[in-house]
Amino acid sequence: MTGYDSDAFRSAYEAVWAKWPADREALSIPTPHGTARVNACGPRDAPPLLLLPGGGATSLTWYAQAGPLSAARRVYAADLPGAPGLSVPPPGRHPRTVADLTGWLDALLDGLGLAAADVGGHSYGAWIALHHALRAPGRVRRLFLLDPTQCFTGYRPGYVLRALPMLLRPTPGRVRAFLEWETGGTAPDPDWLRLQEAAAGFPAAKPVTGPRPAPDALRALEAPVLVLVAGRGKAHDPLRVTTGAEALLPHVTTAVLPGISHHALPQSAPPALAARLTGFLDARD
Repeated sequence: MTGYDSDAFRSAYEAVWAKWPADREALSIPTPHGTARVNACGPRDAPPLLLLPGGGATSLTWYAQAGPLSAARRVYAADLPGAPGLSVPPPGRHPRTVADLTGWLDALLDGLGLAAADVGGHSYGAWIALHHALRAPGRVRRLFLLDPTQCFTGYRPGYVLRALPMLLRPTPGRVRAFLEWETGGTAPDPDWLRLQEAAAGFPAAKPVTGPRPAPDALRALEAPVLVLVAGRGKAHDPLRVTTGAEALLPHVTTAVLPGISHHALPQSAPPALAARLTGFLDARD
């Protein structure tokens, strides 16, 4: 028994959804891996920005950035297939490979009527976004990665050990304890934390994992990339992330965000984060 309560999850989801801008809109987009829930806001004729959450999180984790980013962008944030959220994968059709995930993103862009978009991801979502940019470079205009995992360096062993109990047998208490440890006393938003707790035991599919992107492929990426790393994060060594990105990506800007942890991004990020992201997206290279 997982103890998962779908009504509690939906209630927690709606509480965070209410934090999004007033023009928010819920979209249902058909894909080969089921119907994707996409949360949108911003002017319909503005340049599109697609956002992907980290592992175990929903698209709503972008609530603090949705308002500032949607001032000049049409923001689309997707719940990942087979992960916590309101996307509905058909039985036995969840993604199993990197190619499945990038194909899902292609179908998502097609369903939204977008030939290309700016793309941003956090953690595992950044890993997916980077793989998609490498496999479908014509569909990604600019790419920002917030504390990307498994892209330029591996996890710290201590982080993995701390996460194991929550991953092997997720309960609300274990989720809270892990997040409180990783955020180091920086109290997460209570509604967001309640949603994370409610997702414990969610009937999720096994996430797609794999190697880091190939160095030669990264060196050939022409899209401008912004890599922002959590200076107080415990998932990996911030310096290894920035130096790895700078060594491999030809058009990259990196920065370390002091005083912020991996799981505090992007919802509890410094106020300057939105300005930094908007400045990158507005740049003309």
